[in-house]
Amino acid sequence: MTDHRFESASAPRDLHAFIAGLPKAELHVHHVGSASPRIVSELAARHADSKVPTDPEALADFFTFTDFAHFIDVYLSVVDLVRTPEDVRLLTYEVARNLARQQVRYAELTVTPWSSTRRNIDERAFMDAIEDARKAAEADFGTVLRWCFDIPGEAGLEAAEETLRLATDDRLRPEGLVSFGLGGPEIGVPRPQFKPYFDRAIAAGLRSAPHAGETTGPETVWDALTQLGAERIGHGTSSFRDPKLLAHLAERRIPLEVCPTSNIATRAVATLDEHPLKQFVEAGVVVTINSDDPPMFNTDLDNEYAVAARLLDLDERGVADLAKNAVEASFWDEAGKARLAAEIDTYTSRWLSS
Repeated sequence: MTDHRFESASAPRDLHAFIAGLPKAELHVHHVGSASPRIVSELAARHADSKVPTDPEALADFFTFTDFAHFIDVYLSVVDLVRTPEDVRLLTYEVARNLARQQVRYAELTVTPWSSTRRNIDERAFMDAIEDARKAAEADFGTVLRWCFDIPGEAGLEAAEETLRLATDDRLRPEGLVSFGLGGPEIGVPRPQFKPYFDRAIAAGLRSAPHAGETTGPETVWDALTQLGAERIGHGTSSFRDPKLLAHLAERRIPLEVCPTSNIATRAVATLDEHPLKQFVEAGVVVTINSDDPPMFNTDLDNEYAVAARLLDLDERGVADLAKNAVEASFWDEAGKARLAAEIDTYTSRWLSS
């Protein structure tokens, strides 16, 4: 990424306004984890047996995490609110609406179908719900959605087998599916056990984008690369501890999907000033900026770009370069990438000349 630094404290005219209007791609954002407080409270009201608050203001306290394990517990309680195809459709469409408000033109949404099918949502109805919402969102908002079906690692090999089946069965596989992932806790969930499932997913034409190195060390990132064929790494936060790994990521141009606020909220990193984002960039690693589970972390993609700009001392062109990293690292077709990259360039040029 080209180095664009502030010449003085007064150099940026209004970087936040620039970010707000910047066309973007989002590569690491979770389907259920993107439910806004309004949608979470609406779903909680539909399902009165849930422990999730129905008051949107009370959700701020509910979404305060003591550690990553606590975050997973809270996350799964929200997952349990999505019980019908109508819930799935509502959630998906409203997530797209929120992305569009941030000028997100393209997003790869991480979807965990196992969480829905095991709650007795018909698999065909689930696929129809996300696809109907995807098509409606593109027509209504102009935001293109694609899916990454991920294995919830804590659910083990049964979930892996089911996720693979749903992702590769031609009678079920949704048109918008582009990649195969692995999420959930890393501690006690070794990556190599999922190799057969990733091998079969890749053979079926899906791209590999597992989480790794978020709450464990760089060895988990190595496992994702060597065992799971990872083309992008979700988080990869601990990669900075291994210079050989950083060199490998840089040389092979394997992007990291960096989610700064998420890493603080889940206690994967102690403070933003200690976040390794700058070390990744200085090592030549391709980084993309993402929001992960934005309402749960009281953030959004615009805020994540503002955080990255501060950590990296970027001006408008530097932020635009970050946005183009995400476009290039995406699994969108080349024509889509070219259109969005050109739109970013046009927007930036007009902003700087105005």
